[in-house]
Amino acid sequence: MIDRRTFLAGTGAVLLAAPLAADAQPATRIRRVGIYSDATRTGPLGPEFLEAFRNGLRDHGWVEGRNVAIEFRESRTIEERPEAVAALLRTKPEVIVTSGIGAFVIRPSAPQPVPGWSPVRDIPIVFVGQSDPVGIGLVESLPRPGGSVTGLSYLAVELNSKRLQMLKELVPTLSRVAVLVPSDHWMRGRMVSDIEATARVLGVNLQLAEVAATDPVEKIDAAFEAMTRWRAQAVLGLQGPHYYRERKRVCDLALRHHLPGAFELTEYTKAGCLMSYATSLTDLWRRSASYVDKILKGAKPADLPVEQPTKFELVINLKTAKALGLTIPPSVLGRADEVIQ
Repeated sequence: MIDRRTFLAGTGAVLLAAPLAADAQPATRIRRVGIYSDATRTGPLGPEFLEAFRNGLRDHGWVEGRNVAIEFRESRTIEERPEAVAALLRTKPEVIVTSGIGAFVIRPSAPQPVPGWSPVRDIPIVFVGQSDPVGIGLVESLPRPGGSVTGLSYLAVELNSKRLQMLKELVPTLSRVAVLVPSDHWMRGRMVSDIEATARVLGVNLQLAEVAATDPVEKIDAAFEAMTRWRAQAVLGLQGPHYYRERKRVCDLALRHHLPGAFELTEYTKAGCLMSYATSLTDLWRRSASYVDKILKGAKPADLPVEQPTKFELVINLKTAKALGLTIPPSVLGRADEVIQ
């Protein structure tokens, strides 16, 4: 039996505690998002992409430090991969956002395992910017990815023919185009067959200048010297991480050999090449936040279709055009998203 004194003491405690409970705010649960960047092939992830991702999260009501925490880890060598992934996992992320190659490094299984591969099970993975994710085995299909991986595809190889067409538009008399080919790229065959088919339609002859990622950088110099001997009128750059790492060298060589160049990413044009045309990676990183939002709210990656790019960027370097003695047609300038003076 509870005596009167004990009862009143208990009641008083309840009464005193009630106002405090009413004034207290429920603690906001901080959700944890991991970002893994594998910089072994293309270099560090640009800060503009991370900012685009943060902006995308804010569009969905996720504010860093208020209701979401973002943990970033990056590996710059193959040897750093296992520890970078392990360090990210120690932060206990609920979802991981990464590039296409990053998804191969951390996904549970892969038909073509990469060096330093480390299994991640049960954690949803959102990849940003992977060409042909079905063909390389990241997902089962675009509408039904299956498994724990989904994300946004990237039209890289698919746009090589478009870049060749644009070169022809910039130089109407174009008949001889040298092509920088990454000889050890796993999609090398498709890259070459696509542009050869387009070249036949355009009436353009191609010379393939093949350089492997493992070759010394001086082989790129030799490739441009061969282009001059062949009397090439322009150069088309295909997807090669080693070309991207050496983009300043590539663009300097193109200018030195008086070759208008069409390449994939904006960074080539900023480094001095004539033109670039590609999927907007900034837009893809912003849109990846919508996947994170859905997953944090309970959606399964297997049920989230892989999205295709919707925004593309054409960048023209007018300073380079002037140095090459080229006049850019108004029809092309009018379509440019950015013009570098």
